[in-house]
Amino acid sequence: MTAPPAMPFAAPRTLPPLTRRRLASEITLLDGASAGAPAPLVGPDRPAPGRPRSVAVVGNAPEVRRIGALVDRADWVFRFNNTHGLGGTTGRRLTHLFLMNFGNQTREWLDDPAFHRRPAIARAQHVVLPIDPGDAERLCPTPLPRKRQDGEHDWTPELSARLRRRPRPIWLLRDPLFFAARAALRAHGAAGEVIPSTGFLSLFLLRRHQEWRKVRIDVHGFGFAGWDGHAWDAERRWTESEAGRGGLVLHPVPQAP
Repeated sequence: MTAPPAMPFAAPRTLPPLTRRRLASEITLLDGASAGAPAPLVGPDRPAPGRPRSVAVVGNAPEVRRIGALVDRADWVFRFNNTHGLGGTTGRRLTHLFLMNFGNQTREWLDDPAFHRRPAIARAQHVVLPIDPGDAERLCPTPLPRKRQDGEHDWTPELSARLRRRPRPIWLLRDPLFFAARAALRAHGAAGEVIPSTGFLSLFLLRRHQEWRKVRIDVHGFGFAGWDGHAWDAERRWTESEAGRGGLVLHPVPQAP
């Protein structure tokens, strides 16, 4: 049986040189700490393999079906922010948690002293921050009092510090991936300075390199609706186009009766 291809978040040496160079510009390891307590070998909390054969990407649209068994069978499970349905209708497995690191939502999380004890934060084996603060912010971070005035700032250092209370890798998606995703959305009808959603960025990353297209990706809970800064119609068209190419299955969100 052919071994599945190496994916993002795996050891870079397992990838072809050209892929390694491009991936290094698109995703950065902020903290490489491994998980503290040993993980069970079976069940929803089993370790995420470096070479997955299947990935479930679970969005936050309300899911009226019980898809937990299907999701929990996947090698990798991506979830986002407040992880709708985790522990219930959408299963218990969570290998990669994508957490917004910019804006007022992040500030609200940081204001919660128990944030790092939330079930999703405690269960995630990897955390992925989707917004690159940029070189200027990295070199000269915005002072915390100014951030707290309106919240619409980068919170990567503060969020990373809170997340480090439980050892596990923390990753940052970089600007080259963001701009490539924006170009893909423009090719599917988006106009202007569109901002890709975090869910779209995760799918775009998974489908970015040819050697990863053999991995089955099941997409659940993507309603393609929400904040009006995202190009939802273009994101839907891109995802449906990728589903037509094989390897990605877009499960429609059923309507409640």
